[in-house]
Amino acid sequence: MRVGLLGAGRIGNVHAQAISSHPESELAAVSDAFETNAQALAKSYGCEVRSSDEIIVDSSIDAVLIATSTDTHSDLIEAAAAAGKAVLCEKPVDLSLERASACLGNVGDKASGIMIGFNRRFDPSFGALKAAIDAGEIGKAELLSITSFDPAPPPVEYIKVSGGLFRDMMIHDFDMANFIMGEAPVSVSAVGTSVVDPAIGAAGDVDTAAVTLIYADGRLAVIKNSRRAVYGYDQRVEVLGSEGLLQAQNVLENTLVKSTTAGVNSAKPTYFFLERYMPAYKAEWAAFVNAVQGKTDMPVNLHDGVAALAMAEAATRSAQSGQPIAMADILKTSGRGEAA
Repeated sequence: MRVGLLGAGRIGNVHAQAISSHPESELAAVSDAFETNAQALAKSYGCEVRSSDEIIVDSSIDAVLIATSTDTHSDLIEAAAAAGKAVLCEKPVDLSLERASACLGNVGDKASGIMIGFNRRFDPSFGALKAAIDAGEIGKAELLSITSFDPAPPPVEYIKVSGGLFRDMMIHDFDMANFIMGEAPVSVSAVGTSVVDPAIGAAGDVDTAAVTLIYADGRLAVIKNSRRAVYGYDQRVEVLGSEGLLQAQNVLENTLVKSTTAGVNSAKPTYFFLERYMPAYKAEWAAFVNAVQGKTDMPVNLHDGVAALAMAEAATRSAQSGQPIAMADILKTSGRGEAA
């Protein structure tokens, strides 16, 4: 499968590694708004530098991976789908729920064949937890807890264009909640503050947040995010069920545990997201290849991407208003009118 990569920044380089390491895909061309980025990546992987438009219309390229700035995602998804390309697009679909919903409508029946890059679904530990729930190992899942703390906040200049913590950071956790619970919630309640860096608050965002999701049958999910955890990249999931508890713990820098009279000590969590999730990115790409080859359905499609963005929109409104937000109201105002 010949692949065009749109975007040669940090995440583009991650995807280039996954594409090139897969035995059934070849990185054929790359584009980027900054040609020096594209040239550097092309040199590393032996591919051509071309414009995004050229890549999309090239009939010899089978698939495109979109890793450009978020404000270009919907346009590129629509153009690639119209050209008959298989598409994997980084999250989120757009910063605007209305634009993302329009994209969903514009691609029509091709939406189920467009994959959105929620790589955490492909983390081995989270995948094992989901499989155990589906197998009924703890009965009915009743209470989900997701912890997602970054080791340090990004630059404030990034914060200003990110769309906010709920759309930029917690959107991964919204998708994880949908993945684990098997459906979207009916209500979202959020609180957020800026206690890590006052400049983040001055930029109109929050850096510390908690969200409660309520499901139609009474199940609950709680998501906690922080832009600062000085000990490392903290990524944990816990599910309490009617017959037991499942926990997916952090990946540590090493497995050494020292036990003495002074106490028991182990290593810290890995510090950077690439250390934690590079296996997930490779598994994500392998799943995409399988789906394009018709071996499976697309595991995370455009409908899923819009559903997570709708939850981010609900959380943003809830944090601003101090009130719970019904998902039905969000979907009505976005023009969708129904849950995913």
